[in-house]
Amino acid sequence: MENYWDKIELTALLIDAGLVILIWMVQLIVYPSFLFFNKNHLFLCHKKYTHSIATIVIPLMTSQFAFAFLALFYKSVFFSIPYFSIVLFLWVFTFWSFAPLHFKISKEKITHNTLQLLVNRNWLRTFLWSLLFIFHLFFFQ
Repeated sequence: MENYWDKIELTALLIDAGLVILIWMVQLIVYPSFLFFNKNHLFLCHKKYTHSIATIVIPLMTSQFAFAFLALFYKSVFFSIPYFSIVLFLWVFTFWSFAPLHFKISKEKITHNTLQLLVNRNWLRTFLWSLLFIFHLFFFQ
């Protein structure tokens, strides 16, 4: 079982790395670029963006959650509980805070404030996903 768990853990570390790379790209490139689109172009680009990004984000976040849940049973409580707690918070924060903002854009209710909220709030997710990766890299191994 130990060798099997090592493979799961390595896969989970790669998933965490993927989410870190993705969130930094979104934070530094995608969300700030939304501020420069006119409303019509943003509406069209956003529709394509949300569909495309979902095909990447949903499997990564789901896999990360599954690993965090399994770690509660197979890893030290000292490491698995904070890890799971951050992953759970990221899920809740994403669906409570970001889904409504993206829904507004999808319904063409685009304001500068909505777009700025995406950028500002995403710093917390960027920090937490980066922290999870570092935590996983140094403490789960």
